[in-house]
Amino acid sequence: MFDEWRSTQDPADWPEPPDGDGRTAMLIPGFLAGDPSLSRMAKWLRSGDHTLVRSGIRWNVACLEDTVTAVEAKLEEAVEADGGRRALVVGQSRGGAVGRILAVRRPDLIETLVTLGSPLRSQTDVHPRVWLGIGLVSGLGTIGVPGLLTTECANGKCCSRSRTEFNVPFPDDVRFLSMYSKGDTIVKFEACLDPGAEHIEIESSHLGMGVDSAVWRILSEELKEG
Repeated sequence: MFDEWRSTQDPADWPEPPDGDGRTAMLIPGFLAGDPSLSRMAKWLRSGDHTLVRSGIRWNVACLEDTVTAVEAKLEEAVEADGGRRALVVGQSRGGAVGRILAVRRPDLIETLVTLGSPLRSQTDVHPRVWLGIGLVSGLGTIGVPGLLTTECANGKCCSRSRTEFNVPFPDDVRFLSMYSKGDTIVKFEACLDPGAEHIEIESSHLGMGVDSAVWRILSEELKEG
């Protein structure tokens, strides 16, 4: 991850950002991460005249339905303030799964969804080392620690709506870019290959995708073409 982080450390080295023309953009962080983890990408997009709105996520460890509902409210408010122009949404890892559900639920809010190393075919299609963190968080949530997902989220009523929307076909009127790396040691790259997305292979670590200048360059080119 250090090489990716270093590649965008100096703003003078940033690739040219896509032109936002004032359009809303929201970045949704991954599991065990919050908005600050994508702050550098936010600054880059802002330099291209996107209007950034925070997802409000601190650690992305909450119940999936609660997370989607909260993010939906913030995005809806921002899109309405922009006269209804649909937004750019970029989600890293679990944040991309949140973005996919939101696009299915509210295609009127999202023009383009970009996911970075996100488990889109199955949220549990991750490398074994990740299960320790998931088990610890869900275990704490199950015994009553507030603000954490629980074992009920996997098959209980709390997330039934989100689970359904996660698995339905992606809407045709929302552009969907899924970036994945075969060198990803967190999420299996096959899980990123949603049939409704344009698949873009990148060379980056899982944690470094959001701060990788090569990823930014590809993203900028794709958004300009779109």
